[in-house]
Parts: sequence; C-alpha cells; structure tokens
Amino acid sequence: MQENKNITIPEIAEQIGITERGVKKHISKLKAEGKITRIGPAKGGYWKIIKESNSGDATLK
Repeated sequence: MQENKNITIPEIAEQIGITERGVKKHISKLKAEGKITRIGPAKGGYWKIIKESNSGDATLK
C-alpha cells in the first residue's frame, strides 16, 4: 500500500500468498486501529496510511 496506493485486495492476496478474505480481515483490523483509511469509492479510490508521530498524534502520511 505504501508503494501502490491503488492496489486491490486480490493483488494484495496474490502478492503475500493469503486469501482475499484474509486480506479483508487484516484491512478491517488496520482500519479499526486507525492505521489506514480508504479515500474515495471502492473503485477509483486509494489507500492512505496513517502514520503516528513521535508525540503519539496521528498524522496522515
């Protein structure tokens, strides 16, 4: 996601060798933890990784 913000769930699954369902579960967890967010619609949108600064405040990368 850092290198290709437009990557799809099937592409992630193929690259890391897990099922699409597994990728969806991991993405749901990361979203719930505030580590990633989806910008725009499912088709045509992109992933934004949220990076924590040293002070603990979340900032968008």
